[in-house]
Amino acid sequence: MKDNHNHQKKIALINDLSGFGRCSIAVSLPIISQMKIQCCPLPTGIFSNHTGFESFFFDDYTAKMKPYMEEWKKLDLTFSGICSGFLGSKKQIRIVEDFFQYFTGPNTIVVVDPVMGDYGTPYPTYTHALCQEMKHLVTYADIITPNLTEGCILADMPYQEDERWTMDYVTEMARRLSAMGPKHVVITGIPQGSYIANLCYEQDGDISICRTKRVGKQRSGTGDIFSSIIAADAVNGVPLLTSVKKASHFIQKCIKRSMELDIPLTDGVCFEEVLHTLH
Repeated sequence: MKDNHNHQKKIALINDLSGFGRCSIAVSLPIISQMKIQCCPLPTGIFSNHTGFESFFFDDYTAKMKPYMEEWKKLDLTFSGICSGFLGSKKQIRIVEDFFQYFTGPNTIVVVDPVMGDYGTPYPTYTHALCQEMKHLVTYADIITPNLTEGCILADMPYQEDERWTMDYVTEMARRLSAMGPKHVVITGIPQGSYIANLCYEQDGDISICRTKRVGKQRSGTGDIFSSIIAADAVNGVPLLTSVKKASHFIQKCIKRSMELDIPLTDGVCFEEVLHTLH
């Protein structure tokens, strides 16, 4: 009799793996596991350390992604959730689209973190053509978690200076993004004086704002922590606003502890120190 590998909740995690620097798979896997869900990574590339360092080793995994997926098909794996992060090329986005089409079942929750840029500027790899591909990919998502830069790119809206971000403007951005397909949109990292806000937009038009006291400086991996908690909570049936509040406060704790231990910004957040508090 053939083994059934689908008794436990599983999230397929599509992202790169950095050996040092606390980001992408290295962060998301323990977060999802701590929340009692099996995490099944599909690497898009292997880095010795992330690109925020002066030098790094990189192995492109694009050519290996489809054979990797084929083995999962042979095992008849099903997933409660699928979460995608940084994708470095048009070909990778197309492969992830194929993954969504094959592995998304009637109850699978798809989370797309459209990692495309920050501070008003797309990352160097994100050409106009690649941005257009990402716009297509988010149509498959149930939940998307763009920052302000990514939200502006996807919604075709101008990026604003810090003091010009109004909730009306961000709400219109979320509305446009939801019209592309996602039932739930979380716009992250909205500056509000000494606070950072996240806007939650539901497809029925319901809007909620979550504010957290700003601490320290931005670090690598915080977006990966955020999207991983959102994905795991969604699979566990936790309401979105509850999940956003949890993720925001957990990241705040991670940053505070990292500052206490004098962790360099490049090294990300020492989430290991507070992981036991996440449920």
